[in-house]
Amino acid sequence: MGLDSDAAELAPVKILQSPAVRIGLSISIATGLYGVSFGALSVTSGLDFWQTMALSLLLFSGGSQFAFIGVVAGGGSGVAAMGAATLLGMRNGIYGMQINALLQPRGWRRFAAAHVTIDESTATSTGQTDPLEQKRGFWTAGLGIFVLWNLFTAVGALAGAALGDPKQWGLDGAAVAAFLGLLWPRLKGREPVAIAVVCALATVLAVPFVPPGVPILVAALVAAGIGWFSHGRSDEGLEPDVDPYAENHVHHHHDPAGDHRGDRTGDDA
Repeated sequence: MGLDSDAAELAPVKILQSPAVRIGLSISIATGLYGVSFGALSVTSGLDFWQTMALSLLLFSGGSQFAFIGVVAGGGSGVAAMGAATLLGMRNGIYGMQINALLQPRGWRRFAAAHVTIDESTATSTGQTDPLEQKRGFWTAGLGIFVLWNLFTAVGALAGAALGDPKQWGLDGAAVAAFLGLLWPRLKGREPVAIAVVCALATVLAVPFVPPGVPILVAALVAAGIGWFSHGRSDEGLEPDVDPYAENHVHHHHDPAGDHRGDRTGDDA
């Protein structure tokens, strides 16, 4: 009986009962659905269906994709759009080093892991302490979002194409507005707000003197310069923009009595 009990405790958690898998699936659905917005805004910005799908399949980085179509919608060149997308996507390379050290993928899995290393998959993985759960969380979120993001990008692109001329519906500036919507939640302190204001001012001043699409690169260079010469807190680092465990963190900080913490954590998992 004792041996059976020990074996049961050591047995792997069933996939659908895995906390990391359940969180990964939930965040995949929520993030994947947002692909509808990208697909619709991409075709109304001037890209066709296949160009839109290529961005989602090959680039697969929401912030970078919205930056790309934002520059295109504003009349910028392809080079300027790629520059803006690249600057935003650089953080995924840093995530990749962390994931490589954490999960140590081998063979073809290294290439697959690199492609699906994004904010959500990184956050889902690093939020777990068990090595097996870290792997399950990463692959569930990464592959789940990849499939759903591309599926709903196609739906949005087809819907956007059916709308016709975006100016007829007042959507010619929607891509830029969507990108600003992604940026706004990240301004959570005085320094980020100050940097955003300085960069906005630099963009406005650059508009009359440089081609369309270049002002956003000027703003990026200004932000990089400020970041290089400023002195941030020593305990700060580059973290994913999403925290799938935020609710659990709230319970730990605001429920000192802990009467129902175990029940709520189990429900949320």
